[in-house]
Amino acid sequence: MAQWLQVHPDNPQPRLLKQAVVMLNQGGVLAVPTDSSYALVCHLDDKTAVDQMRRLRGVDDKHHLTLLCRDLSELALYAKVDNRQFRLLKAATPGAYTFILEATKEVPRRVSHPQRKTIGLRVPDHVCLLQLLEMHGAPLLATTLIPPGETEPLNQAGDIRDRFEHQLAAVIDAGACAMQATTVVDLTPMATGQAPLLIRPGSGDTKLLGL
Repeated sequence: MAQWLQVHPDNPQPRLLKQAVVMLNQGGVLAVPTDSSYALVCHLDDKTAVDQMRRLRGVDDKHHLTLLCRDLSELALYAKVDNRQFRLLKAATPGAYTFILEATKEVPRRVSHPQRKTIGLRVPDHVCLLQLLEMHGAPLLATTLIPPGETEPLNQAGDIRDRFEHQLAAVIDAGACAMQATTVVDLTPMATGQAPLLIRPGSGDTKLLGL
């Protein structure tokens, strides 16, 4: 049964976040709040946890998973970023955007797109999640918590626990999140001088990106 970690939204209790980090390191999949909706997260290097997260989300290996990073310098370790891409990333992070970029060798091949060798990356603007990432000391692999066969993400921790209590290691409850997923933008065309491509409009303002 999923553990219930109820944290303060603006000043999360470190001891509870430490418990979450232990569960992540033990291969657990967690539901966590973000600046868009709730998301599923797991350890980047745990194949079993990654496979479980895909099953919970109902997606295959062609669905872009996302690396949640603490800042742009960490993001640049896992993605190939040129100057034009970096300027756009700097303008939009932290925030409710997911950017598709070419993965570096730091990203395990089994979690990048099998044909394109790309990965979703983002720097969230959420106190609890950023502190969790800081305690974990590395990016977390994530996907928006949209149940299989549905189109809207879940935004209430209680609903998530009721529906997934036997499949998750823990639910971090920091209050309700937005009902809208992130704005997804493919930045890979910029490497050949083209414009970025809007994949999914969401909670991030597209005007900030010039889209």
